Amino acid sequence: MNRYPLWKYLLIVVAIVFGLIYTAPNFFGESPAIQISSVKSTVKIDTQMMGKVEKLMADNGLQTDGLYFDADGMHSTVKVRFADTAAQFKAKEILEKTLNPDQEDPTYSIAFNLLPNTPQWLQKLHAAPMYLGLDLRGGVHFLMKVDVDAAINARIQGLQISARNLMRENNIHYSSFVRVRDSIELQFADPTLRQRAEEILRKGLPDAALQTEAEGGTNKLTLTLTPEALKEVRENSVKQNIATLSKRVNELGVNEPVIQQQGADCIVVQLPGVQDVARAKDIIGRTATLEVRMVDETVTRGNEETSPIPLGSELFRQGKNTPVVLYKEPVLTGEYITNASPVRDQYQQPAVSVDLNGDGGRKMREATRYRIGKPMAIVLFEKGKGEVLTVATIRDELGARFQISGMGSAEAATDLALLLRAGSLAAPMQIIEERTIGPQLGAENIEKGFASTLYGFVAVAIFMILYYMLFGVFSVIGLVVNMLLMIAILSMIQVTLTLPGIAAMALTLGMAIDSNVLINERIREELRAGYSPHTALYNGFSSAWATILDSNITTLIAGVALLVFGTGPIRGFAVAHCIGILTSMFSSVFVTRGLSNLWYGRRKKLTSLSIGQVWKPESDGSKKN
Repeated sequence: MNRYPLWKYLLIVVAIVFGLIYTAPNFFGESPAIQISSVKSTVKIDTQMMGKVEKLMADNGLQTDGLYFDADGMHSTVKVRFADTAAQFKAKEILEKTLNPDQEDPTYSIAFNLLPNTPQWLQKLHAAPMYLGLDLRGGVHFLMKVDVDAAINARIQGLQISARNLMRENNIHYSSFVRVRDSIELQFADPTLRQRAEEILRKGLPDAALQTEAEGGTNKLTLTLTPEALKEVRENSVKQNIATLSKRVNELGVNEPVIQQQGADCIVVQLPGVQDVARAKDIIGRTATLEVRMVDETVTRGNEETSPIPLGSELFRQGKNTPVVLYKEPVLTGEYITNASPVRDQYQQPAVSVDLNGDGGRKMREATRYRIGKPMAIVLFEKGKGEVLTVATIRDELGARFQISGMGSAEAATDLALLLRAGSLAAPMQIIEERTIGPQLGAENIEKGFASTLYGFVAVAIFMILYYMLFGVFSVIGLVVNMLLMIAILSMIQVTLTLPGIAAMALTLGMAIDSNVLINERIREELRAGYSPHTALYNGFSSAWATILDSNITTLIAGVALLVFGTGPIRGFAVAHCIGILTSMFSSVFVTRGLSNLWYGRRKKLTSLSIGQVWKPESDGSKKN
């Protein structure tokens, strides 16, 4: 009656093995390491860097415990693990001198880091420890508010300039041209001019919504941004700022930084392990600008290093230190760029499509009309230093929309489009909240969180064993499996563990034991009703399952609501809480019942169950075990 089929026992064994494998990495600790990343947008880290670093370490007699290449979109890094901090400090000094000969203009960021000591065979199974959040590891927390209104204002200003240029280019005269809050009003002398202007503006300004007034002798045309354009400006200003911040934070060598949107116009930046607040602020808040410049062809290509630089030009670097001489006067700056996206040119080769506002289009036409066949460069300026992103040849006269071809690969086109959009912050930001958590406080939080969970577990285990005897032991084993599976799943999906997450784990202990208490009491009820031990065991688990399912589903609904609508620590709590509910249902029903069936199921003549005192409502007050 109480024998489990083989597949259920196999499922329990597989679950326990899974839990052991994916929980194990959390107990191996971390080793000191060095992270190497590029600080120049045109220089990428590739696998060849690993060989170069390995040779440098060998030539200087430094033993490494492993080299790793991490490709994360456009932010590739090489990480080197060491046995102790002495080797780590010495390696950083060697790498700084070798990879960055010019300390005033470094090409690579050499940052301290920590890598988990997970064995290789576990890493091949993609088993890794949970990341520790800010409150457990220490670090810096910023809450930054994006000035979306400034981005919208800049977009409306661009619309105003574009509309005025279209009127000038098409020789359409207007009586007045004024901006009224978030709209632009044009007044014309007669309906014919108004209708002609409306046709041109509709064709040339797809993001503008036009309204006409022709009553009472007025011929007014009102321009506003379409709702779609306004929504795009709001969303893109936050997204571009997040992309820019992600690129900058990479230079800090932070392991698993948190950069995410909070609400409609706020960005949360959490940098675990970072204690230098001043440097973090400097990198996060710095400004960057883009410029389009012409290449000075009076300097022979290949002789830029030795030839004298003309008075109106200056020397820049492109890619891996390739010299390029550009004119100092820019054709236009990044403030005229409204959008950039990766596309395919007429030959189906990767390219970047760049959109300019009206004024930018006019400047570009004037600059390229008589320079067909000449090379043109796009330069990114950060901290007063310029870096050439790309040099392209002008094929024909360029206007408000043009393409940069010769990108080589689709990945390079995507990267350049992102840089053109996010080379600088799309909208100003203000830090409205700042917190610094020291590493010692983080260690104390871990210790206290672990101790509270452990003490709670021990207290529950003692109570269950004393009150329910052998079935209390089954419940405790199920509780261990529950915690094992919960930690394994959180580790596998690489959840960042925070104090609310530890609180959710502790809460899961109580909820999981609730299910076991319910099962045990149902079995006792069956025994009190006079059923045989086998029947009581079967009916107890069967009748308790429906109640366990109902209670856990309602709690799961609340957890999902926290997950969907919550942010930050609330989401961390919700993730651990929801996973804990699912694992507790599995462990309390599958595992505990499997142990009970394994122990009692094969006994044909079963006279009693070790489940503590079973009080029967008999008149003589007798009791039966």
